[in-house]
Formats: sequence, C-alpha cells, structure tokens
Amino acid sequence: MAPIKNTSTVDLSVNIGGITLTNPVMTASGTFGYGREFSQFVNLDAIGGIVVKGISIEPRAGNPPQRIVETPCGMLNAIGLENVGLERFLAEKLPFLRSIKCRVFVNILGDTVEEYAYLAEKLSEHSGIDGIEVNISCPNVKKGGVAFGTIPEMAQTVTEAVKKASTLPVIVKLSPNVTDIVSMAKAVEAGGADGISLINTLIGMAIDIDKRRPRLANIIGGLSGPAIKPIALRMVWQVASAVSIPVIGIGGIGTTEDALEFLIAGATAVQIGTANFYDPSAVNTIISGIATFLEQHNETSLTNLIGSLHTGDLS
Repeated sequence: MAPIKNTSTVDLSVNIGGITLTNPVMTASGTFGYGREFSQFVNLDAIGGIVVKGISIEPRAGNPPQRIVETPCGMLNAIGLENVGLERFLAEKLPFLRSIKCRVFVNILGDTVEEYAYLAEKLSEHSGIDGIEVNISCPNVKKGGVAFGTIPEMAQTVTEAVKKASTLPVIVKLSPNVTDIVSMAKAVEAGGADGISLINTLIGMAIDIDKRRPRLANIIGGLSGPAIKPIALRMVWQVASAVSIPVIGIGGIGTTEDALEFLIAGATAVQIGTANFYDPSAVNTIISGIATFLEQHNETSLTNLIGSLHTGDLS
C-alpha cells in the first residue's frame, strides 16, 4: 500500500453538491469494483471518494467475452454494465463501504426514467451512501434505443426524476459521444444536477486482421486511457466554463500532472479510471503529488488552483 504524504499544511478539501471531500481524487465507476477489491493495494480512507461499479435494479451478466482489448495508449471495453443488482449491492457490498472513511458515490443505470428514479429513491433510504452518480449513456428502450446521454431534453428529464426521488446529491455523468457537450451539461444543470462528471468512454473498435473479425465480441466498445485525455480535458474546460455547478474530470488521468491539468482547467475533482488496472496505487500517489505541487508553489489551498487556467495573450 502506497504511503500517504502528510498534507497538514495544505488544504486539499473540495465540495461537491454540499458534500466535503478531504481531497479531489476519486475513483471512476467500473474501474474500482465495489471498493473492497482494492483494499489491499490502496489506502481507501485517504481517497476523496469512491464511485462504485454501476448498479441496475436487477443483476446484469454483461456481454460475452472477449470484453477487453488493449489499444495503443488505452483500452477498449465492452463489459456490458455487468453488476450484482440493487438487492445484492445493499446486502453484500454496502456494509463494507460503510466501514471506510472516504465518501461513497453509487453509480446508477437504467433503461427508463422510472428505473433511474426507483434506484435513486431506494439508495437514499440507506446510510453509508454520500451521493449518486447517474450514468446516462445507457440505451433508452422506450425511445427505440436512443441514449439519454445524447439528447439534452432527455438528459434533463432523467436528471429531474432522480433529483425528485433522491435526498442525496446527484452527479450526472456525461457521454462524450455528442456534437455539443456544453448543451448536454446545461441541460442536466437545468434539471437540478448538483455536479457533472465527464467524460465517459468514447466509442471505438479493433479488428483482428488475420481472422478479419472484431476483437470484441460486442464489435464496438468504450475507449479509455491516456489516448482520450486531450479530448476529455477540452470537454471539461468547455463545461466548467459554461456551468455554475462543480465538474469532475475523467479521462486518461494516471499521473499527478494529468490531475493538475484537469484541476487548472476548471475541474473541482478528478476520477481515476483505467490507471487503476495497471497501477492500483495511482490514487494515493496522485493525492500526495497534488499536495507536493501546492507546497512547492506556496499555495495553502487547492481552491486557488481550480480554474486558474490563463487563456489570454499566449504570445
């Protein structure tokens, strides 16, 4: 387990929807299991927040293998939102999450507005959950397979439903597979979101040239890792400049420098995703690195860094 730097001289705390995180480093849904899986590698108490694997009402088996393919500077995944379902999550996973000190956010997914609202309502009834992250990149069966995350009006509708059903802070996770990310962000802000996290994975594919077949059984999958960082950073900057609620940056963050870029661009916090697979201690290393950077620059509070990007005369 990576040692944690003493950050007593630097205030790393941030506020997301009324919830105070001791530092801005979180784990991304789908890359950190339900927390226990990483407990022998990471000091969970030192993390700002854990976002657990996405939960649906009923358990999901996900897609058949091959479900993960390594790509240059990243990976493709087509897991298919495999999860234990709401009932097992509450009975088997939540007790452990209650035992750790960091903030816990539950990512939820559904096929209808009603499913999202039901999940939000039920999760709000249990202690040990600090907030909800809404994955709006799921197919909407009633609308012919259109994703909630690509049409602003639908994104606003599901956000409103979750906010109405829940007593917890609501963060909406945006898909990058749209033509105008700012309009999506403004729609969920209008729907009452307490925060926005972005980006989810980009859609990609890989081909086995010898077999002349897709490398993923699902044919296409979500691209993540360092390859998507410049796109994610651009979208985070655009959204943070356009909304008044906190933005959580996600996408290719694996080092302290990566995290600092997102914070300077306007993110209030960051989530570490694919890096957890090849460096389980990355979250702890990044927390220490941010504190060291602030000390070296004579900053006593992280808030002085957030959104400090200068875009004026660059000559």
